[in-house]
Amino acid sequence: MAETTAIEWTNATWNPVTGCTKISAGCDNCYAERFSERFRGVADHPFDMGFDLTLRPARLEQPLRWRQPRMIFVNSMSDLFHKLVPFDFVDRVFDTMEAADWHTFQVLTKRSSRMRDYIIRRYGDKGSPAHVWLGVSVEDGTKLSRVRHLAQAPIPVRFLSVEPLIGPIGKIPLTGIGWVIAGGESGPRARPMEEQWVRDVRDQCTAAGVPFFFKQWGGFRPKSGGRKLDGKEWSQFPSSRSQDQPVVMAAD
Repeated sequence: MAETTAIEWTNATWNPVTGCTKISAGCDNCYAERFSERFRGVADHPFDMGFDLTLRPARLEQPLRWRQPRMIFVNSMSDLFHKLVPFDFVDRVFDTMEAADWHTFQVLTKRSSRMRDYIIRRYGDKGSPAHVWLGVSVEDGTKLSRVRHLAQAPIPVRFLSVEPLIGPIGKIPLTGIGWVIAGGESGPRARPMEEQWVRDVRDQCTAAGVPFFFKQWGGFRPKSGGRKLDGKEWSQFPSSRSQDQPVVMAAD
């Protein structure tokens, strides 16, 4: 667990799983893979196995020892719903999140159908806990099926990460979505994001009353282009744990 993070939309990270495999074009220049592979073969380093998918049971109870409430991004260096992560291990991650209910957990996946099926199996019609936010990554308009899968699960707080935005998104099915994050790609092979693509996302969120967070323009370094869109920073969060009556909190 990292008690601090450079990710603007969270306070901390928790990685009971590390490593992943590519599933779509949004993964092509994965920052987590690039970071992890630098340390492959370095004895006693947490990433001595590079970006190979690795379960880390010793980390499962870390949030229980963190007494100050935090917003925690789960598996910033992996995908909890990767097909090689067994559901009995996912159960243990959710057991911890349920027990540590003074935190807010943010779980993000590209394996949207597997997450949907798991949430239905674990919670049935009653829905997952309100302090566990569940979201999907969508890089362009060809991956909107992930949003539909998200909508099919009984989840109180659903969110989208439209990052890296590598193409036009089209019409986003925002019904039931409580938060949208958008941003451009960063790193040595970063693909450029067009202004109109991200404006389109923002405008759809504004029209639907969905909180919108613009993370970055991207470039060689994450902060290369700053965070301003049309002259202002968009840093909206869902301030309620319920999506029934969302309240938008904006920091300009």
